[in-house]
Amino acid sequence: MTGQADSLSAVLSARGIGKTVKSGINDLVILQEIELEITQGEAVAIVGASGSGKSTLLALLAGLDTPTTGSVHLDGEDVFALDEDARAQLRGRAVGFVFQSFQLLPALNALENVMLPLELAGRPDAQSAATAMLERVGLGERLGHYPKHLSGGEQQRVALARAFVVQPKVLMADEPTGSLDAAAGEAVIQLMFELNAQAGTTLVMVTHDEHLAQRCTRIVRLAGGKVVP
Repeated sequence: MTGQADSLSAVLSARGIGKTVKSGINDLVILQEIELEITQGEAVAIVGASGSGKSTLLALLAGLDTPTTGSVHLDGEDVFALDEDARAQLRGRAVGFVFQSFQLLPALNALENVMLPLELAGRPDAQSAATAMLERVGLGERLGHYPKHLSGGEQQRVALARAFVVQPKVLMADEPTGSLDAAAGEAVIQLMFELNAQAGTTLVMVTHDEHLAQRCTRIVRLAGGKVVP
């Protein structure tokens, strides 16, 4: 998708994104000349071999890492024209994250983990909204359980609840089933697509699972740091 109309309608766009890092005395090119337009409600899979730059691209799209060249626009904002505080505010408002390693805070129970982004946003209804979201993901009976007392699949459902509770424009998922067994992984993926469809959220997912990628509306393939057909 290219052109002015697409740029105006895109919830997330990358223009000429490149990432180069120092590796000893040489430069290591991780990504180069990435052009990407993602519109509201799409489910986009980013696939490629290990080392192709998938997770780096996701981090750049989220403003968690800084590109060497190019620009990213997220929900109408030029991400890298913002200072770090403003970028963090934009992420808090517009982006939800789901990681392979869950990234739950071990000292907080399931309810407190899901309440956290709402409390950071100053939401007075943090407890009721978090409770309702955990009930939607089937964990209404586990609100007081800490991560160490939850299975991997349950922890990832808490992470999904935390990501969706802020009603983000974009959900970014990095290998969301990578540390789950097949049954738990399928349950989490089914739930993620259901929540995605119900909320009209845009999904951008890094995965090595071709079957999972095929369930998305579009696949972006990376090889050698470039988007390939």
